[in-house]
Amino acid sequence: MNRYWPMLLTLAAVWGASYLFIKVAVDEIEPAPMMAFRTLLAAAVLLGYIVWRLGRESAFADLRAAWRHCLVLGVLNAALPFWLIAWGEKHIDSGLAAVVQASVPIFNALLVLRFLPHERLTRVRALGLVIGIVGVAVVTGIHPEGGNLAILGALAVVLSSLSYASAGVYGQRAVSGTAGPVLAAGSMLVGGLILTPFALFQLPDAVPSLEATASLLALALLGTAFAQLILFRMLALHGSARLSLVTYLMPGFALVYGALILDEQITAATLVGLALILAGVALASGAVRIPGRQAATART
Repeated sequence: MNRYWPMLLTLAAVWGASYLFIKVAVDEIEPAPMMAFRTLLAAAVLLGYIVWRLGRESAFADLRAAWRHCLVLGVLNAALPFWLIAWGEKHIDSGLAAVVQASVPIFNALLVLRFLPHERLTRVRALGLVIGIVGVAVVTGIHPEGGNLAILGALAVVLSSLSYASAGVYGQRAVSGTAGPVLAAGSMLVGGLILTPFALFQLPDAVPSLEATASLLALALLGTAFAQLILFRMLALHGSARLSLVTYLMPGFALVYGALILDEQITAATLVGLALILAGVALASGAVRIPGRQAATART
C-alpha cells in the first residue's frame, strides 16, 4: 500500500481510534500498566519486523548505534505522553483528547523558533500560533460538567502534545541516518522499560474484562506497532509535509468514534476549539498562506 491517500486515511483512522481504545481500557486498567503493556508489546512486534527486514545482527547493531536517540525518544515520544494521555482520559472524553492533541504542530512551531535559529517567524506564522493557542485554551478551559479534574485531564493532554513536539524537534536536530523502524522499536522498548516499575504498583485487582483487554491489544498492535510502520513508510515515500495532513483528519475520526460508540457529546466549545487549533496549525505550518501580501518577518 504505497498510495498517499489510502495510507493517510488509514493512519488517521487508526490513530483516531487509539483514543477510543484508551478510554475503554482506562476504566479497568491504570495508565502506567496500560501503557507499559502497550509499549512492550509494540516493541516486540517492531523488533521482530526489523530483524525480519535487516537480519538479526544488523538490526541489533543499528539499535546499539542509536541507543541515545532511542532513550530520548522513549521518554518524549512514548512513556511520558502515553501516560499523560491515559491519565487525561480518565477525566475527559476521548474525542476531546484528540482535539487537544491536534495542537502538537503549534508547540512544534514554538519549539522550532527557540531551538532552530534559522527558522524565521513571519507575521502569518505568528498569527497562526496565537490562534492555535487560543483554540487550546478554549478546549481546555470549558468543562462545565467535569469540573477541576476535567480541566486537569485536558491539561495533561496538552503536556503530552508538548512532549510529542519536543520529540519532533529533537528528531529534526539530532536523528539522522537511522532507519525509522529501528527508532520506533528502540523507543517503544525504552518507553516500556521506563513505565514497567510504575506499572507493577498499579496492576489491576481483577482480570480485566474482554472489552478492556481487546481495547488494550488493539491499542498496542494497531494504534502503536502498525501505525508506526505506516508512519515511517509515509515519511520515506511522501515526506513530513504531506504526512502532516494527518493532524487535520485524526480529531474528526476520534470525535465520530466517541460519539457513535461511547455516546460522547460533541459540544460547540469542542468544535470551536478544534477549528481554531486547525486554523492555527495551517497558518503556523505554512500549509495555508494569506493571499495578496508577503509575510513580513517579525522581530523577536
